[in-house]
Amino acid sequence: MLFNSYAFIFLFLPVVLAGYFALGRRGNLAPVVWLALASLAFYSLGNWQYVPLLLASIAFNYGVGYLLIARDLRPRARFAVLTVGVAGDLLVLGIFKYAGFLVANFNAVFSTGLVVHILLPVGISFYTFTQIAFLVDAYRGQVARYALAHYALFVTYFPHLIAGPILHHKDMIPQFERVEAKRPDPHLILCGLIIFAIGLFKKTCLADGIQPLVGPVFGPGSPTFDQAWIGALAYTFQLYFDFSGYSDMAIGISLMFGIFLPLNFNSPYKATSIIDFWRRWHMTLSQFLRDYLYIPLGGNRRGPVWRYVNLLITMLLGGLWHGAAWTFVAWGALHGVYLCINHGWNRFAPDIAPALRPAATFAGTVLTFVAVVVAWVFFRANDIESAVYVLVRMADPTRLALGRAELFNLAFIACYAALAWFAPNTQAIMGYDHARRIVGENLNQARLRPWFLYATAAVLAFGILGIQQHSEFIYFRF
Repeated sequence: MLFNSYAFIFLFLPVVLAGYFALGRRGNLAPVVWLALASLAFYSLGNWQYVPLLLASIAFNYGVGYLLIARDLRPRARFAVLTVGVAGDLLVLGIFKYAGFLVANFNAVFSTGLVVHILLPVGISFYTFTQIAFLVDAYRGQVARYALAHYALFVTYFPHLIAGPILHHKDMIPQFERVEAKRPDPHLILCGLIIFAIGLFKKTCLADGIQPLVGPVFGPGSPTFDQAWIGALAYTFQLYFDFSGYSDMAIGISLMFGIFLPLNFNSPYKATSIIDFWRRWHMTLSQFLRDYLYIPLGGNRRGPVWRYVNLLITMLLGGLWHGAAWTFVAWGALHGVYLCINHGWNRFAPDIAPALRPAATFAGTVLTFVAVVVAWVFFRANDIESAVYVLVRMADPTRLALGRAELFNLAFIACYAALAWFAPNTQAIMGYDHARRIVGENLNQARLRPWFLYATAAVLAFGILGIQQHSEFIYFRF
């Protein structure tokens, strides 16, 4: 089931909300079980055949975590239990996500004809990473003992299950464990509806609206210089508004239940460097890669050379996490090189004079954006050859062929760029603060409340009118 569907907006969500708050009067556990069952129903509506896999994953990781939390094992035994748990998760992920990729490469190298057809379970990357973090923290002694119902809801919680954000147990399970009755909070419901409306508008009107400019450039045609740039830029903004829209919708839905989700985006195209970009783009993934891959590899503790090696390894694996294709590996490698260059610049470049800092900031923003656009070409292309072909066309201004259609498309893209660079983001509009558990303080001002309500009604209406028959979120594939 999609967030951007009539069935979800007008049937599933209202029913789940009503049941949650009705059961909330009877204690803490009943609404948690209801929400977990509703999350499984949400997942099963599009992926029923993989519900047993999801349930088995929850049971396996909860059992491994139980052993690690007990702390009555010897250190070597605890490490062995952790190894079995993480290896089991990675094995399942590898079979379902990477078996076809490995077989295809084996066939290419050895000229064999092996065939593997395995359908990728939606959301497997997200719920696998979520549980690996849980196991590692349990091994480190940073996890309390959780009830199975709370853990199951933590993994299956439907606002995040399909495409993130990647949740952390210490942020979410304490919210599920609250002992007070779960009653509807009109303020949080209103704020959630506003954020959901903004996210829906981003998806159905902005992301889906620019999508037709993307396909022809990455298809079998031969784009000109301007067409190649139009396609690359269109995909750059389509991906942002698509995934940012999903994350907003997830936050908004969760707020209606009185539950705060972590932020996943903070205007990443306003970044002044690649380091800054990764602090703003897919923030929960960046935090996961930092805490559970880059730092365990050694981070920067063994000197600058190993820092660069660890950065490259982290980004290569981060790219491969996005998809089983060499294009994602190339995308990750590019960002790894970008980060190494950025850290090297920060270390060796001379200090910039105060008078030149505004110009340097502007140049950094432009350079970062262009670097990100170039990398997105690999992210979107079907194979390395197609990506290189598009980049070659983007680097060849002699093939410029601006016509009326291209000028219109560039003006259209300029509107998206203005929104990304100059418009306030969702958290700025709503004052959303996940850490402090506050949102929508400005709604308490009587003079602003009508404006928010009218704007929400308009944005929600446009978002609903923009719903297409079948328009999946891009990150569903990951």
